[in-house]
Amino acid sequence: MPIPNGGLITETNQQYYEGAQGFQQNAGGTLTSFTTTFDTDLAFGSYNPANDSYILNNFKLYTSATGLAGTYTEYVLAYTVTGNTISFTPAANTFVVVQLKSLEGGKYGQTTAEKAFGTAVNENYGSYSYITLNDVINNFLIAYVGQDKLIPSVKRTDVIFHAKRGLQEFSYDTLKSIKSQELTVPPSLSVIIPQDYVNYVAVSWIDRLGVKRPIYPANDLHVNPYEIPIQDSTGMPTQDDIGDNLEGTSQINQRWNAANVMFINGGWALVDYNQGMDYGGYGGNNVMNFYGQQYGLDGKYSQVNGWFTIDPREGMMSFSSNLSGALILLEYISDGLAYELDTKVPKMAEEALYAHISHAIIASRINQPEYIVQRLKRERSAKLRNAKIRLSNIKLSEFIQVMRGQSKWLKH
Repeated sequence: MPIPNGGLITETNQQYYEGAQGFQQNAGGTLTSFTTTFDTDLAFGSYNPANDSYILNNFKLYTSATGLAGTYTEYVLAYTVTGNTISFTPAANTFVVVQLKSLEGGKYGQTTAEKAFGTAVNENYGSYSYITLNDVINNFLIAYVGQDKLIPSVKRTDVIFHAKRGLQEFSYDTLKSIKSQELTVPPSLSVIIPQDYVNYVAVSWIDRLGVKRPIYPANDLHVNPYEIPIQDSTGMPTQDDIGDNLEGTSQINQRWNAANVMFINGGWALVDYNQGMDYGGYGGNNVMNFYGQQYGLDGKYSQVNGWFTIDPREGMMSFSSNLSGALILLEYISDGLAYELDTKVPKMAEEALYAHISHAIIASRINQPEYIVQRLKRERSAKLRNAKIRLSNIKLSEFIQVMRGQSKWLKH
């Protein structure tokens, strides 16, 4: 069924579900370029699989003389890509297919390697529920700026600034901006904090069944020093030739990484054999004498999952020694601006972002009537509250199912 003019869905079913778009060279063989219309832009490194830049491609190019299943082969001769336009000249009547990279691969190609060539999920999937920040800015300039409108004139750069700031603020507690990474703890017990990391939400290790086991911060046991000046024999920090303090290696971190973590009586404990003491909240002067001494336990440490610390100086996250080799899931908050104006904004928060930009622009100008500023402030607050409720994704049926278990009688 044809898509009506003005509709928001611009991709065909083939483009969305298969991540593929087909073309056909004309009988004269005169077409020299093919322009894709995916919601996802093409990324191009090289046409040659032997070139290291080939892995930068987010698509493959296939051709077939008949267009029948099983007859497509990857096109590896020279071609160029400008924007979303692929330029080359196939033979007359040749069928051409552009296949986006996806986790399951595409249906085109004749070998298993050709059909499953990627490691990135098709970016088209689920994209309709989002709008790009660039579209938000364009829509705002059309709907809110101009003669007889609330904002007579404004620079696009000002709108971009307030839109970015609004997206940052929304990302912390309103938008679905929680990202996650799957990591393996190396023998060094430290992993690098993600590039767009702002703050962590949860850290867990994954057991053999794929179940999350929460890991808690060891803030009471260990602190990463931010500065480590090298001292002389009198304790005075030493400086280099330009007068800055010389930095050394942290002995605190060395001791933490070398700490022996033992599973004792239902929980992990840090054990110092030299002093015969444990630091896991179990008490006692003998490492084998912990039974019956669980009074005063700290729940954060009296569990089997281990601990982690964050070193902002080195941008690293460190784990206790019992987690060496463990599979870690790091859930963290990003500010939503890692990809500039291509950043996606949930449509359920679109109106709240417009209200934020309007208030921010009017409130930052002089000689504005205070009642208008306050009205826009209330509108921003109300629409942001609505966005939080919508994005919280609370389903009444799921809530009822959870509450059913709250009325059970407990038998002793």
